Amino acid sequence: MDKKHLQNTLIRPMTLEDVAVVHQIDLLSFSTPWPERSYKFEVSHNEAARCWVVEVNNENGQSQIAAMAVLWVIVDEVHIATLAVHPDFRERGLGKRLLAHALLVASKEGACKAFLEVRAGNFTAQNLYKDFGFEVSGVRSRYYRDNMEDALLMTLEPLPIELLEKIEKA
Repeated sequence: MDKKHLQNTLIRPMTLEDVAVVHQIDLLSFSTPWPERSYKFEVSHNEAARCWVVEVNNENGQSQIAAMAVLWVIVDEVHIATLAVHPDFRERGLGKRLLAHALLVASKEGACKAFLEVRAGNFTAQNLYKDFGFEVSGVRSRYYRDNMEDALLMTLEPLPIELLEKIEKA
């Protein structure tokens, strides 16, 4: 799909009806995906969760979920639990816009800093986060159980509101 076909992009809260598609994106994106029931829990029971999807119109004019994210807002912190873009829609800025949107909403709820864990070998994700100003603040040794890969702990403080607004509108 060409970039020009990504018209009418909508970032909206995830619903229970979205969970099956979101789970498929997770399966396509990660070697240790969340179970589908975890997304259902986040959407319907976790008061700290902020679950988002990016909906696009494909070349046939049909609406399709192209990306998803789950964040947890706890007091003045936001933890990025997961973020993924469907392989057919990568390298089009959707993950960047989704993250900017989610962080802006969290900031309006009082969050002033963000953190996440990312695989030490996932340079694409690390570069995305660095574009926002995230910095490596620690290492969680052997964090990922599938291959015992380290996780880098990345933090962003304070949230760069002007940058987030600029990215979200792009």
